[in-house]
Amino acid sequence: MAAYVIVTYDIADPKGFEPYIPGVVPILQKHGAEVLVADPAAQAMEGKASGMTVILKFSSQEAALAFYNDPAYQPVKKIRHDTTKNGTVVLAKEFIPPTA
Repeated sequence: MAAYVIVTYDIADPKGFEPYIPGVVPILQKHGAEVLVADPAAQAMEGKASGMTVILKFSSQEAALAFYNDPAYQPVKKIRHDTTKNGTVVLAKEFIPPTA
């Protein structure tokens, strides 16, 4: 069953954030992630949207957690933590409708 990682944040230090994308892409590829959304100007329909919204699709919850916990990702994640604010990372399982 597919799993999705939904990430939102505001970039507080654009210059410091610059190495994040080239650092994270190879790690995402290693874990088979598909980037479904990467929008720096997502429109809030309710509530307040963060500056960046990202939705990643993984083949399973285990694959998503393997990415997030990958030792190679830890220094890259630190870049995101150090240069952004109002961050949220959510792991959600694919919705499978009940059969009739």
